[in-house]
Amino acid sequence: MNQYIKGAMLQLTLISAFLVFVSCENEENQKGSKVIAEERNDRKFDTSEENQKNAQFLVNAAEINLKEIQLGQLAQQNGQTLHVKELGKMMEEAHAKSQKDLMALAKSKTITIPSTPTEDSKETYLKLNDKSGNDFDKVYIDKMVSSHKDAIDLFEKKSQDINDSEIKTWAKVTLKELRKHLDQSIEYQEKYKNNN
Repeated sequence: MNQYIKGAMLQLTLISAFLVFVSCENEENQKGSKVIAEERNDRKFDTSEENQKNAQFLVNAAEINLKEIQLGQLAQQNGQTLHVKELGKMMEEAHAKSQKDLMALAKSKTITIPSTPTEDSKETYLKLNDKSGNDFDKVYIDKMVSSHKDAIDLFEKKSQDINDSEIKTWAKVTLKELRKHLDQSIEYQEKYKNNN
């Protein structure tokens, strides 16, 4: 009888653990990983405005990386010209490296960052995925120019609020890379205009 109760308790524990896991997965699917990361960081750092600024900055940076990785992969698949495929590959690789560095930095600061693109990023992806041929190439290149201008603007403004030296150093290095990406995107934009 005692063995039977132990077995039943073990099964009940396993079922409970599974249900908790599934509910966490459902929460992430419903809210999105950016929202969940922000909520977790708010709970962790609710007493420190500085830590909240650090966390929000890293969450936004992760969102940028995840979007650029996804769009870069799409450009490699759907791009018509070699220039667009090359630009997509460069963006995917550079932002994947940046995301890897960001994940390590966030972990060292116990900051939760998103692991999947936001709904806005997914919407951008779907709209771009509907394009083909020259239309795809033009929209992708224009998107790289505008999104990198926005990212640079965010990094320039928000990194001023950061007092953590490691985050500030990472932001400075990343800002330099974002400027290179913008220059390359503008260069490809000019090539595209001259060839079409």
